[in-house]
Order: sequence, then structure tokens, then C-alpha cells
Amino acid sequence: MTLTEVITWIVVGGIAGLLADLVVKGIKVGLLGAILVGILGGLLGGWLFSLIGVDIGGFFGDIVTAFIGAVILLFILRLFKK
Repeated sequence: MTLTEVITWIVVGGIAGLLADLVVKGIKVGLLGAILVGILGGLLGGWLFSLIGVDIGGFFGDIVTAFIGAVILLFILRLFKK
């Protein structure tokens, strides 16, 4: 894993996490939390998309995949928070 890949994961995770934080009300994770949720969301989204055979390529596709996974994670987190 190169430094460029790590920086890309952080940038994609940050964008996806911040967008997911705006969509899912009732959870405020902050910047570091958004990056973490976005990175974990990317893993979850990538896994889910591979199960159904969807492949969205490129930087924009990575953001969409991470965003969908991050939204799912935040909904789960919101269920446990209440």
C-alpha cells in the first residue's frame, strides 16, 4: 500500500462520511468520525456491491460506494444510540 493510496482512502472516506453525516439526521460524528465512517463505509459498500455484482469504477464510484456504506453504518449506529 502506497502513501497515495492511503491519502486517497482518507479523502474518499472524508467526503463520503461528511455527505452521509448530512443525510442521516440524529448522528453527528465530527470530521475524524466522518473519515472513519467513510472508510468503513467504503469497505462495507464494496463488500455489498460485490455480493450483488455491481462494479462502479473510478474516483466518483469509490465515493458513491463509500457513501452508501457510510449511510448504512450511520443508520445502524442511530438504531443503537436510541
